[in-house]
Amino acid sequence: MTALARPDNDALLSTRAHVPEHVVYRAFVQETVVLNLETGRYQGLNPTGGRILDLLGGGHTVGSAARALAEEYQRPVPDVEHDVCTFCTDLLDRGLIELDGDG
Repeated sequence: MTALARPDNDALLSTRAHVPEHVVYRAFVQETVVLNLETGRYQGLNPTGGRILDLLGGGHTVGSAARALAEEYQRPVPDVEHDVCTFCTDLLDRGLIELDGDG
């Protein structure tokens, strides 16, 4: 498994992401709490952010997760792809996800 550094959205959409071992998360009704054990920092994600994390953890590529969300929320795929890429880039910057090189 090879980590990728800051891919553009097109590359990101075909990439699989995972939650690294130093990150734990737990979903609650209104929020998913994500804790980076290396930094001691946590993030609160809204239900949509938690759903994205679940889809990524289920083996989806970023693009297939975005398409699943677009269908669930009945939103245009390009809009959701953009939003999911932005979200994933933010999680990547915070060390809360890692990207796999085998996309």
